[in-house]
Amino acid sequence: MREKVARFGRIFYERKLTDGAGGNISSRVENLVCISPRYAGSKRQWQLSAEDILVVDLDGNVLDGAGELSRESKAHFKLHRELGHLGTGVIHAHARNVLVFAAQARPIPPVLESTRKFGEIGVTRYAPAHGQYLADYVFEVIEREQHRITKQAAAAIAPYHGLFVMGKDIDAALDAVERIDNNAYCILMGSLLASSDALQAARDTMEQTMADYEAGENK
Repeated sequence: MREKVARFGRIFYERKLTDGAGGNISSRVENLVCISPRYAGSKRQWQLSAEDILVVDLDGNVLDGAGELSRESKAHFKLHRELGHLGTGVIHAHARNVLVFAAQARPIPPVLESTRKFGEIGVTRYAPAHGQYLADYVFEVIEREQHRITKQAAAAIAPYHGLFVMGKDIDAALDAVERIDNNAYCILMGSLLASSDALQAARDTMEQTMADYEAGENK
């Protein structure tokens, strides 16, 4: 799992799902968590080896690996402790397109079939990156959407900061981050093609089309 977290970190950075300023990846294995270290982006550009990944207990005690825990690790441990029965993968991302919504403290509605399962990505209350309040506020939003974790993942936007995702496993979490970022990109680019009213109309049409199809399937 340490090797997998390191490999996912490289994918994470190459696909611009995070930047040098931050982001974290963690995966729980029974009662231990494999988590990326502090400065993985700014000092290592996510070129990590398995040995760089920290092995930590659920109380945040580092058991193996060199380096420090990142500032946002509190949010990871809060989610692993409270919702660990639903999923094992947590990712904090500075995904390029999602950051536009984070900078405006705006939710992300689903506009693609592939993101309907996540619902609208809600915005947490504001708290600085380094504190327990951020962990509590991220948990607050993801807990409300916890039913989505067993299907794939639930997510929350931390205003002026980035995206937090908890998935049924680390594979599902990374997939969700990319889908949500692609969804954000489509909203941003769509705004160049039409007025906001037209964009809303297109979204309403998609919702109605999907609802009609699902109603037909259930007859």
